[in-house]
Amino acid sequence: MSIISSYVGRAYKGFRGEVLVLPSRTLVLLFCLTLFLLPLVMDHPYYLRILIMASIFAIFAASWDLLSGFTGQISFGHALFFGVAAYTSALLNLNVSLPPWLTIPLGALAAVVAGLVVGVPCLRLRGTYLALATLAFPLILTGVVFVIPDITGGELGVSGLDRLSDSRVNEYYIAVTVMVVLGFVMWKITDSKTGIIFHAIREDEVAARASGINTTRYKLLAFCLSGLFAGIAGGLYVHFMRIAGPSTLELMLSFQVIIWAIFGGIATIYGPIAGAFILVLLMEFLTVAPEIRMLLFAIMVMLVLLFMPEGLTTWVRDKIEKVCPRCKLRNIATRKSCRVCGADLD
Repeated sequence: MSIISSYVGRAYKGFRGEVLVLPSRTLVLLFCLTLFLLPLVMDHPYYLRILIMASIFAIFAASWDLLSGFTGQISFGHALFFGVAAYTSALLNLNVSLPPWLTIPLGALAAVVAGLVVGVPCLRLRGTYLALATLAFPLILTGVVFVIPDITGGELGVSGLDRLSDSRVNEYYIAVTVMVVLGFVMWKITDSKTGIIFHAIREDEVAARASGINTTRYKLLAFCLSGLFAGIAGGLYVHFMRIAGPSTLELMLSFQVIIWAIFGGIATIYGPIAGAFILVLLMEFLTVAPEIRMLLFAIMVMLVLLFMPEGLTTWVRDKIEKVCPRCKLRNIATRKSCRVCGADLD
C-alpha cells in the first residue's frame, strides 16, 4: 500500500508541476474533461456528430501545424495525406474485409509513404515554391481517382464502409480519445529535442545545417509524422461517414486546415485543435442564416486575424501568462517572480 501511495503521490506532484502550474494547460485539461463528460448530459446524435467531425478535423489541423507551423514547410496540399489514408482504409475495408481498427493504421502508413513521396522531391524547395509544389500532389491524385473509376468509384467514390462502432456515443468516445491522445503525442514531439530541431529549421535552415543538424532527415521526418497523424484522421473520417470520395482530396479541405490552424494559433498544436473545434461548431451554428453564412464566417475569421494576428489561443495565453526574461519559462501572469529561477517578472 505504501508503494502505491508513493507512486500516486509522485504522479500527483508531477501532474501539479506540469499541468496545474500554468493556466493554459489547466484550460486544456478542463476542455478534455468537458469533452469526456459531455455525453452524460447531452447524447443527441446530431450534436455528437458535430463534435466527432470537430475531433477528426482537429487531428488533421494539428498534423498540419506539426509540419508547417513548427518546421516551416508550408503545405497547400495537406489533403493529400487525408485522402490517401481515406481511400486506402475504404478499399481495404470493402475489398479485403478488414475491420476499421486495422484499416485505419494501414491507411495512416499509406499516408506516411505519401509523405515520403512528397517530401523527397520537395527537399530543395522553400517558401512559395514549396507551397505550390505540395499543391500539385492532391490534384494529381484526384486525376488518378477519376481515371480508374472501377477501383476508386470515380466522382461518386466508394460507400458502404463499416462503422467505427454500432453506437454513436461509442463513436464519439473513439474520436475524442484518439484526438486527445494524438494531440498529446504531437505536443510531446514538439516539446522534445526533435521539436527544438524543427524550430531551428523553421527559423534558419542554413544555420541549423551549419550546426551539424541533418536538416534533410528532419524535414523528411516532419513530412512522415504529419502524414501519419493526418492519415489517422482520414481513416477515422471515412469510417464515420462510411464513404470515401474526391472530397477528401479537394483543395478546399487543404485551405480549411490552414484557416483552422492560423485561427487557433500556429506552432502550438493545441491552437489548431481549438481552431478546428471553434470554426466547425461556428459553421454549424450559422446554418440558421444560410444566405449570409459564409459572409459571417469570413468576418469572424478576419476580425480574429486582425486583432489577434498570432491566433486566438496565443492571444489568450499571452493575457494569462508571461515569459521569464531570464530562463524563458512561462508563468502565471499574477506572479511577481519566476517559479523556477526567481527572476523578477515585473
